[in-house]
Amino acid sequence: MTNQPEFVPEWAKGIVWYQIFPERFRNGDPSNDPTIDDIQGAYPHGHNPQRQIHPWTADWYTQQPYEQQTGESIWTHLQRRRYGGDLQGIIDSLDYLADLGIGALYLNPVFTSPSLHKYDGATYHHIDPTLGPDPAGDRALIATETPDDPSTWVWTAADKLMLELITAVHQRNMHIIIDGVFNHMGLNSWAFRDVVEKQQQSKFKDWFKIKSWDDPETGEGFAHQGWYDCYELPELNQDENGIVSGPKAYIFAATQRWMDPNGDGDPSDGIDGWRLDVAFCVAHPFWKDWRKHVRQINPQAYLVAEIFEMLHDIRPYLQGDEFDAAMNYGFAVAAAEFFVQEQQRLTASQFDAELRRMREMHPPGVPHVMQNLFGSHDTARLASHIVNRDKIVYRDWNAYHHMVKIGESGAQLNLDAPTSTDVALQKLFVIFQMTYLGAPMVYYGDEAGMWGANDPCCRKPMVWPDLTYEPEVVLPDGTQRETAVPVQFNHDLHDHYRRLIAIRNGSPALQRGSFNTLLTDDARQLFAFRRDFVGEQVIVILNRSNETQTVSLDSVTNGRWLDLLNEGEVAVVDGRFTTQIPPLWGKILSPQSPEPKTLL
Repeated sequence: MTNQPEFVPEWAKGIVWYQIFPERFRNGDPSNDPTIDDIQGAYPHGHNPQRQIHPWTADWYTQQPYEQQTGESIWTHLQRRRYGGDLQGIIDSLDYLADLGIGALYLNPVFTSPSLHKYDGATYHHIDPTLGPDPAGDRALIATETPDDPSTWVWTAADKLMLELITAVHQRNMHIIIDGVFNHMGLNSWAFRDVVEKQQQSKFKDWFKIKSWDDPETGEGFAHQGWYDCYELPELNQDENGIVSGPKAYIFAATQRWMDPNGDGDPSDGIDGWRLDVAFCVAHPFWKDWRKHVRQINPQAYLVAEIFEMLHDIRPYLQGDEFDAAMNYGFAVAAAEFFVQEQQRLTASQFDAELRRMREMHPPGVPHVMQNLFGSHDTARLASHIVNRDKIVYRDWNAYHHMVKIGESGAQLNLDAPTSTDVALQKLFVIFQMTYLGAPMVYYGDEAGMWGANDPCCRKPMVWPDLTYEPEVVLPDGTQRETAVPVQFNHDLHDHYRRLIAIRNGSPALQRGSFNTLLTDDARQLFAFRRDFVGEQVIVILNRSNETQTVSLDSVTNGRWLDLLNEGEVAVVDGRFTTQIPPLWGKILSPQSPEPKTLL
């Protein structure tokens, strides 16, 4: 770790994040549900004219009548479905999130796009009309613009609803960031469509990576470079300075729009930062320039990059001139290898060493703002990791990514709901996640007990307590389960998340404190550590074993220590205490009284 000054925003240290996939979170306004015209240009192509908005509470793998008539695979249907999640649904759910204790929201892409995931953006300066209250009116307004001239940009109803969401988030003392997908756009991008139409005569011909142009003389056709050869994701052009000047100027203008919407120099009405998709695909000079632009708008903006530690060296991105943090997949991998795996599990000392390696590789402040997640929209859900704990190897990302999809390979996974033992492992992980150094992130629905394989099955509609869901009866291959699997909100698990988040939010030491290891007992699978901040101490003891363990710790401040998790207490005498930890559980200890005075 270097001695350079900190550069991360103070508000982001130790905050609890919640990731929302908008199309699947809550349908707050059925009047804006996407039509068949709204999804043209998205994969899979060739849309069924009989398509409908899919029932929110339906069995995930059951094909509805409108799907059955096409004869297409379940994989195609899962990618094509729309459930109608929107911004109003998020606004309606803010009190739920505030009650859970969430401090910051990360929204997957919300800009205009035909797909369910919206990583194929048509614009960067407009919210997708189907996420707002007036899709038809929004499209009419957008048609009046000259899209590469920000002076002509209008505010649509969806744009204005996004501003209402930002305001509502800030009123609850929460923060919000959105996804910036600046490496590529989509087939519906206004600039890309102009290139397809006008070819080399387009003023945007240098914006994209074009492999060949239409040439009637040679018969050669137009072809572009898609991200990882994905046809629907045409990549923006880059030179030695990163994204070239045309799209760069557009990105900078869109950045300004969402960070200071009314342009008065006060960013409080704008988003609080960005999550940057596939940041490793864009050259460093672009990010350095963009960070300067962002920080000129809001010096406390938070920038987090999607970089996979398993595949890339993340250190160059986190030196203070590009990003503040990364989605901490290294944390996820290490946690899986200690808390989840049964075979080839890390010992407590190996786990501790891996955590230390990741903390010490970054400049000061960075470890406190790293997004400590387990799953996301690009992984199998936490619960399904646990159910399949010896089938999934998280560290081998390429093999993992294929293993946890449905289909021929994904059929190897157990797609059942987690058992009570599985839930116990999830609860143990959450105890660690909410007490460790960094900024824990919850993927929507994990707190409700949702399960699922990787994309698209990690993107099921949110399970809400006020809705009644069909049980899962059908498997991906169309066969029937022997026993139906109930789908319902797990109140007990939700309460566990809520309690742990409350403990974290009530403790500056857990939010912002230093980290010191107190115990690594490999034989008994025990791990204990202390968090310290401005005189406050918290001791955390975790028992990964399946047996009750007796733990003794020395060099502890004398007095009465309250167990914040279990509502008991331990007495420390002569700097030592002994306590018992149930299997797959822990204790969170906080001193409640000063060291007793010696009577003379």
